[in-house]
Amino acid sequence: MEDQTIINALILGVVEGVTEFIPVSSTGHILLLGHFLGFESTGKTFEVLIQLGAILAILTVYSARLWNLAMALPSDHASRRFVFGILLAFLPAAVIGVLAHGFIKQVLFESPALICTTLFVGGVILLWVDRLPLKPRYTNVIDYPLSLCFKIGLCQCLAMVPGVSRSGSTIAGSLLMGTDKRSAAEFSFFLAMPTMAGAFAYDLYKNRDILSMDDAYIITIGFVASFVAGVFVVKGLLDFVSRHGFTPFAYWRIAVGLLGFLGLYLFG
Repeated sequence: MEDQTIINALILGVVEGVTEFIPVSSTGHILLLGHFLGFESTGKTFEVLIQLGAILAILTVYSARLWNLAMALPSDHASRRFVFGILLAFLPAAVIGVLAHGFIKQVLFESPALICTTLFVGGVILLWVDRLPLKPRYTNVIDYPLSLCFKIGLCQCLAMVPGVSRSGSTIAGSLLMGTDKRSAAEFSFFLAMPTMAGAFAYDLYKNRDILSMDDAYIITIGFVASFVAGVFVVKGLLDFVSRHGFTPFAYWRIAVGLLGFLGLYLFG
């Protein structure tokens, strides 16, 4: 295995961990960066499987809260409703992800121009939403109604298109439906757990026969880098969003989309 492949896997893992939980599309970033680095993974599995590192980052940072939630389930109705709400929100993406898996991996993942477009357009939309004079009705994820959870889950389905952003679509949808910025980001964290775990398990199952030990090695490198970077992002993101909103991420998306178009024009 070439040293450059290992370096690329490390870079892409860090990018995954940094971008997974902010509304900029981690998949769009690593697919676009991988395109310009000349990085090719077997069956595009690397880009999906390294999300396991981001999952473990959430579990690590939220371990105490998840434990308390699990302990409260037998006796606390609000906790049971919240867990059911997360599973309900996960359901639409699970169904569409299974039905459209081949199209997503073979067509959408291979379209860097599409990714640049969705990054740019998504940035404009996020900028617009962040500046709306919205009056939040829900400020605690535990109190989200089940109907709201399901609608947020429908919004998450937009992220099947790389560049849209799973967290971006859920956060923007949440804000438009009456949540505040901090709880919208937090609900996105919780929803990421079953969503990314499901994507990891299904993609591994679909590609189990074509992966080699070399593939496992570079995936492990990307996974570790994703985990370390993800821990730092999860720890600080909610406070950052509370102070600055989502405008910085919107401008970042627009800039990356435009730079991506320029790179495609210059280098193909």
